[in-house]
Amino acid sequence: MIVITGAAGFISSCLVARLNEERFFDLILVDDFTRAEKTMNYADKKFTALVDRDSFEAWLEKNHKQVDFIFHLGARTDTTEFDEAIFDKLNMEYSKMVWKACVKYAIPLVYASSAATYGLGEHGYEDNHEVITKLKPLNPYGCSKNDFDIWALAQEEKPFFWAGLKFFNVYGPNEFHKGRMASVVFHAFNQITATEKMNLFRSHNPEYKNGEQQRDFIYVKDVVDICMWLMHNRKHSGLYNTGTGEARTFLDLVRATFKALDKPEDIGFIDTPADIRDKYQYFTEANMSKLRQAGYKKPFTTLEDGVQDYVQNYLKGQNYY
Repeated sequence: MIVITGAAGFISSCLVARLNEERFFDLILVDDFTRAEKTMNYADKKFTALVDRDSFEAWLEKNHKQVDFIFHLGARTDTTEFDEAIFDKLNMEYSKMVWKACVKYAIPLVYASSAATYGLGEHGYEDNHEVITKLKPLNPYGCSKNDFDIWALAQEEKPFFWAGLKFFNVYGPNEFHKGRMASVVFHAFNQITATEKMNLFRSHNPEYKNGEQQRDFIYVKDVVDICMWLMHNRKHSGLYNTGTGEARTFLDLVRATFKALDKPEDIGFIDTPADIRDKYQYFTEANMSKLRQAGYKKPFTTLEDGVQDYVQNYLKGQNYY
């Protein structure tokens, strides 16, 4: 039996789809299932039970002997939310509960961290444990993820296998519910379809031209590949970057979206919203050597191929993975 928290969400529901593809059907999906707009993310999946996130601790106490693995991917992920109490509850205390349960019941654990922990990248983008306490995230979400990483590393008692995945800019199917926090590919598809053009954030940093802000964009199917590999290869516990190792510009991403839609490029620029302007990352790029050295060999999907698959097979028909 495999548990997936945040199972109604973006990355988790894609993981459930991949688990089903590999003939894993004894799945426990944990989340707040009251949001109707997320129902389609799991409606056609095969699983054993839905468990409300507030009931999960009690459920696990009764059923832990049947659980083989936990993917704890549920979290509050809104980078524009500044109520720290929300992050304390959902990203810190809840994650501590899951961690302690995995220690108590000897269950291996993969949990979601974030590249938001790296802040402006003053200390680079290396997933070595020594740098974690030096990082300066730019918002309460990033702080909550880094605080949990620090807490986890400090624990004398750890699950016999654990991995914290520092997700970079993930895009792909099953993010219809995410609104403002959906990927730029999602927003570009909708804007181009509606208006035949796309506006990107103007650069407010003289070191970067408009549209040449760079991110490490990773296709969600690559993320779930990594999750599956870690489930099957439980050797090297620790924090792992989860990106491609190659930064690409937002212009690259939008041009790939125009191409996937077979439409001529028409790209403009608007000011970055004032509420996020001083907390805006102009560059991220994962150092992926640690995961490679641990034995992960699969190549990552190129930005162009990922956008093509996402647009053609999911966004155009409003299909789910």
